[in-house]
Amino acid sequence: QVQLVESGGGVVQAGGSLRLSCAASGRPISSSVMGWFRQVPGKEREFVATINLSGDSTAYADSVKGRFAISRDNAKNTVYLQMNSLKPEDTAVYYCAARRGGFFALTVAAAEYAYWGQGTQVTVSS
Repeated sequence: QVQLVESGGGVVQAGGSLRLSCAASGRPISSSVMGWFRQVPGKEREFVATINLSGDSTAYADSVKGRFAISRDNAKNTVYLQMNSLKPEDTAVYYCAARRGGFFALTVAAAEYAYWGQGTQVTVSS
């Protein structure tokens, strides 16, 4: 079992930056593909970014490509999401997620992630 806790959310003006962190406990995340998703009220959870076990392969939603960067520090059991050039449409609750160990493929499907954090609110004002 993996427990995930997100932090770093807040209110920022358009064009600004935030860095989200996801601290894991329970077992090392070095054996897990990790991802970030986001959700606004009334809409389905949306894929944002994912990263492989070693951190040398990533994938992004088209809407954030070139602005967001996912990274991981397995020694600290933490995953990050650096968000730059933020837009009002990036406003959402951001969730960190982990795949079960043994599943190594990057995936954009929320259903493929077994463990989820409680989320952190990001609000971008225009």
